[in-house]
Amino acid sequence: MNFRSDESFALQLDKEDQLSSYRERFYIPQHKGEDTVYFTGNSLGLQPRSAASALEQELQDWQNLGVEGHFHGKNPWFHYHKFLTPKAAKLVGSKESEVVIMNNLTVNLHLMMVSFYRPTSDRFKIIMEGGAFPSDQYAMETQVKFHGFDPKQAIVEVFPRKDEYHLRTEDILETIKEHGDSVALVMFSGVQYYTGQMFNIHEITKAAHSIGALAGFDLAHAAGNIKLDLHNDNVDFAVWCSYKYLNSGPGGVSGVFVHERHGNNPDLPRFAGWWGHDENTRFLMKKGFIPEKGAAGWQISNAPVLTMAVHNASLSIFDEVGMDKIVEKGRLLNQFVEFHIRDAAVRNRKLKFEIITPEERGCQLSILAGRNGKDLFDYLMANGVIVDWREPNVIRLAPVPLYNSFMDVYRFGQLLREY
Repeated sequence: MNFRSDESFALQLDKEDQLSSYRERFYIPQHKGEDTVYFTGNSLGLQPRSAASALEQELQDWQNLGVEGHFHGKNPWFHYHKFLTPKAAKLVGSKESEVVIMNNLTVNLHLMMVSFYRPTSDRFKIIMEGGAFPSDQYAMETQVKFHGFDPKQAIVEVFPRKDEYHLRTEDILETIKEHGDSVALVMFSGVQYYTGQMFNIHEITKAAHSIGALAGFDLAHAAGNIKLDLHNDNVDFAVWCSYKYLNSGPGGVSGVFVHERHGNNPDLPRFAGWWGHDENTRFLMKKGFIPEKGAAGWQISNAPVLTMAVHNASLSIFDEVGMDKIVEKGRLLNQFVEFHIRDAAVRNRKLKFEIITPEERGCQLSILAGRNGKDLFDYLMANGVIVDWREPNVIRLAPVPLYNSFMDVYRFGQLLREY
């Protein structure tokens, strides 16, 4: 598409946008009495207007039924996670038996590592992206130490080449091949939090399996952002949060994917709890853990219903729209943002920055803002554009399809030109 920088062009794009009405389904933060330009859905998604009523329903059942809400509420709490399963499965491209909603992201990552990082004296290494989100770094470090290995020897980080900002897929695959049968696990994100790079999940998984290793993914910045096909990509396990692109509230509940070849293996080691026990015999209270089939067998505690209620409300919107339409609009929004950034840089010589996000991406664009980057960030924030600052000098912005408009992008571009 041949973009233009005038307001009428942005208005026309909004008029043609099939998802424009969904903006009204969310609360937009205000700045001086007007909607902000909210470009931080990659950090915390906005609140769906349906969240309050979904939460109120469970509060009312608790108020009116007490413990009987587990079986006689409108949405019985005993199997509440099942209300979310079909929607979550479609979101990540899996069978329903392969997903479960539970806990929080890093807790789930550790639980997955119990089952899928089983190092031996010969096969003990983890290959991961250099500069991964700190939670992933800490999880890998402490898991390696827990098994008695030195992180300096056991963790192999893949960094971009000199003077480059993102990883080349061929370098990832070559690193996996190079370390070969010493690798126990290949652990990457789906979308890199800092640069916004989308990794090739299919090829990374294939390479891991070719050397006898397992492949896991942290999809915190991928779920609800890019099209996922976890089952067909043959991924062993994945985890994701719900509070970024999935708009389910700060600290919202997490999702887990376990491929059916593992989910149907009751002998696979795991940390067990009551809620992961076979539902048909759970209340017999007997010794001897018998896991539920599929990903549900990794549950430990009963469902956190109040946070799940909000997540369910948000997932219903995704289910209604479908990821194909979300990805399609997200791509166009992202391209429009890049156009305005480059156009503003031509018109305003004060702007000195570089886009470090490659073409393989979702909604996020990261700009290396130079020595005046913090001043530019403060200027945008002071003028009602909510973006994200990451040290040492990167501004992240992520216009998301469900509630951002093309006029949002236009307003952002105008502010850059006037800086």
